[in-house]
Amino acid sequence: MKSFEEKLDQYAELVVKIGLNIQKGQRLQINSPIESADFTRRVTKYAYEHGCKRVFVDWVDTDLNRIHYLNASEEVLKDFIQPWEIEKFNSLADQNDCMLYIAGTDPSAYANIPPERIMFVQKNGAEKLQTLSQKRLKGDVPWAIIGVPTEGWANSVFPDLNKEEAVAALWEAIFKTVRVDQPDPIAAWEEHSATLTKKVDYLNEQKFKTLHYKSKGTNLSIDLHPDHKWVGGGHPSTFGTTYIPNLPTEEVFTTPHKYGVNGTVASKKPLSALGNLIENFSLTFKDGKVVDFSAEKGYETLKQLVSMDEGMLYLGEVALVPHDSPISNSGIIFNNTLFDENASCHLAIGNAISMALHDAKNISLDEYEDKGINHSNGHTDFMIGSADLEIEAEYHDGRKVPLFRNGNWA
Repeated sequence: MKSFEEKLDQYAELVVKIGLNIQKGQRLQINSPIESADFTRRVTKYAYEHGCKRVFVDWVDTDLNRIHYLNASEEVLKDFIQPWEIEKFNSLADQNDCMLYIAGTDPSAYANIPPERIMFVQKNGAEKLQTLSQKRLKGDVPWAIIGVPTEGWANSVFPDLNKEEAVAALWEAIFKTVRVDQPDPIAAWEEHSATLTKKVDYLNEQKFKTLHYKSKGTNLSIDLHPDHKWVGGGHPSTFGTTYIPNLPTEEVFTTPHKYGVNGTVASKKPLSALGNLIENFSLTFKDGKVVDFSAEKGYETLKQLVSMDEGMLYLGEVALVPHDSPISNSGIIFNNTLFDENASCHLAIGNAISMALHDAKNISLDEYEDKGINHSNGHTDFMIGSADLEIEAEYHDGRKVPLFRNGNWA
């Protein structure tokens, strides 16, 4: 049986070799909660061993951020990202370097802070780092998001356990979702990626026009973009490598037509956004645009989220995940989008992931509107899959076939 230390090292190596697939001479930028310092060091060590040229780390301290959000002036919050930070990130984008985001902060870290103050910072960062964002979404910058437990996050997932027990339980749950519990995690990921690729190949062969969703609270139709491409498992970079942006991942996803979404969709899991949880919410679309929304908890946060810019009122991603999947079957609600989205079919409001379009590298932002591709400074996934979800796929000639039944592939 593997020791905890062995699992940590295998996880760190998996992130470097399979998630990022770091190439000799690339640099790596890590964004990490300050509580995750030990694991960040392990990743750094493996990155250098696999040829990384230089590792940079930006630490996230939610307690310090609370002080900023509560005390800095609105003028400061609206111009929070500094020119030297923009220069650093643009340098990474220009040189096809790698980026790692470690998720794990307390999902309610910014509770009781006016959400508009948090939005000032996030919107400012998104606007100023737009060059990096677009290159990342095209595949110019290999990136990955992973999870590392912190006490705040673990306590939100396992509220009946003490701090030490909760963190230990969350570590074991994460190890299982990323297949570190298996004898050879890298081989397990290669097999899993091949399985997802088969689904991608099937969907790309079908060239569906529209997906029709039905479940409790949901009756929604989504036109797929005419140039849509399904993606899943390994993602190709624009310079010949393959990487896996989400560890874990169970999804295959593509791009909707900006103006082709109609009906109402209900969330099935809590959404952690702007440092708060949004629960039991619904969105109603007409000709692609959100025209109404509601939430039992976190309404003001949802209101801020969809008002970041005009593009946050439109969809940018459609993702399919079977209800009968490892994360869903664990019965754990992670209160973290990285994990919960891989337990459930989901959608994303905001920017389209351009790698899920044919000829993405030749599409400029100026062409997005004419081509019916959504652009936004934000991108937020929310979970809609459930055991009663039915999805019917429609071809261009009007024929329809079942794609999902009872929450799973038909």
